Amino acid sequence: MPALQRVVRRVGRATKLVAGVLALLALAMPTTVDRISLTTSTYLCSGYAGCQAAGYGNYGYRQASSTMYWRMYTGHNCTNYVAYRLVQSGMPNVRPWDGSGNASNWGVAMASITDQTPTVGSVAWYKPHVTPAGSNGHVAIVEQVISDTEIIVSEDYWGGDFHWRRVTKSGGGWPTGFIHFNDRVVAPTTAPAIVGSPAVGAPLEVAAGAWTPTPSSVTVRWLADGAAIPGATAPSYVPTPDVKGKALTAEVTAELSGYTAGRAVLATAPVAPGTFQPTAQPTIQGVAEVGQTLTLTASSWSPQPAKVTTQWYADGVALDGATGASLVLTRDHIDTRISARTIASATGYRKSRSTAVETGPVLAKPVAITSPSRVKGTPEVGSKLVARAGSVKPSDATATYAWLRDGKRIAKATNPTYTVRKGDVGRSLSVEITLSRRHFRSTTEAVAVPMVTTTPTLKVRPDATRKRVAVDVRVRAPGASRPDGAVTVSVGGRTVEVQLVRGRARAVVRGVRPGTKPVVVRYAGTEVVRPAVARTSVEVPQRAKR
Repeated sequence: MPALQRVVRRVGRATKLVAGVLALLALAMPTTVDRISLTTSTYLCSGYAGCQAAGYGNYGYRQASSTMYWRMYTGHNCTNYVAYRLVQSGMPNVRPWDGSGNASNWGVAMASITDQTPTVGSVAWYKPHVTPAGSNGHVAIVEQVISDTEIIVSEDYWGGDFHWRRVTKSGGGWPTGFIHFNDRVVAPTTAPAIVGSPAVGAPLEVAAGAWTPTPSSVTVRWLADGAAIPGATAPSYVPTPDVKGKALTAEVTAELSGYTAGRAVLATAPVAPGTFQPTAQPTIQGVAEVGQTLTLTASSWSPQPAKVTTQWYADGVALDGATGASLVLTRDHIDTRISARTIASATGYRKSRSTAVETGPVLAKPVAITSPSRVKGTPEVGSKLVARAGSVKPSDATATYAWLRDGKRIAKATNPTYTVRKGDVGRSLSVEITLSRRHFRSTTEAVAVPMVTTTPTLKVRPDATRKRVAVDVRVRAPGASRPDGAVTVSVGGRTVEVQLVRGRARAVVRGVRPGTKPVVVRYAGTEVVRPAVARTSVEVPQRAKR
């Protein structure tokens, strides 16, 4: 028994010693005690070394774990690890609240910045006994947000080890909330914007703006009345007819590894109907005359419409059944002005109208000439030319006149008669006779006049000596005052020929017998100066008696 009593006493002392040790441990243990539950999480790695080998780091906490952060206990401790990460991200090493540092108190003390939205860099917070937390709750760092229902966290445990863990909302173990101390979020420095006005067929473009830090990618998704538009994932989008009247939104997402994606939602007014822009106006081709066919050249728009209709008008009144590309003119159209309008239409677009320039009044037919017009009179300076219109049909057509010189109209020469002027010499005259009647197309007939000529005057002065007569000749003509040409001088049966130079010539006739002799001067003329003859006489003296 003494031996048994000694054993009992020893066991008792040992029990007291263990109890004392446990009591001491309880006094030294941080108030952030965690408990691990592996039932609802997928652990990607465990331990500093294991996670490092698997490509998951601890951000230097392995070396820094012996230091207290935010007055949390050192070592494997969820609160000290998270406090370390927040200090590393730029926060001061001062706990941002007063009171308990237990993980269970974090979300309570920081309720103003705690919500249900996970972001990279936020703190995943668990209330006590929410898996995987123990009686004092748990905190972890959100490393990646895969979706609204799936995240990846890194964490350390009191009395446990360091881990990276995948958590899904449906699998359990979802955090109680997310504390946003100093999230790593891609943020816009220049807000994105939609450039353009929302209308069917009118391009819209998302200006991505500027972000910090610079994202690795910026993506866009277009929605109409909140529903995603299939295939509309580019910065540019051209509204189609099926979104007319709907409000568009563009979701802009800027992503960078290790950061929560930055997002912006841009909205537009409801999409207006599209408009067609005319690129070519229609034109009417053809003669506005009874029996003729008018043709409308095709108009064009941008974009090309699904349907184009045509309507012809007479003096602005729509013509029944005249909806084709051409119109045959009848007597019903006489004296009206014809126009045409095309209308472009398509689903989702406003109708666009394009009108061709109207024609002149529609005429019956041209005035017909049954016998030609003519000009009476000699085309000579000072003479009158008279234009006489020929026979026409209808016979009551009226005639107007325009005289021309070398094809150019002569000012104020609009009468049937025309007096030939000096300036017309050597020029070609003609007259245009225009025959007109209401409802008929005017007919113009040109009548040519032979080249205008002029009649000269000759002055002859003979001077005689024995057997010799000198004759001075001077020729003048209206419009050609100093003509050239050949002159033949005959005196008493003897003849000589000389050339007129600048209207003057001198002829000497020799061997003329004494007596009164006739003098005949013949001017041959030129292309524009008519021939002429002048007659006189001269007294040739006899030899003096000795």
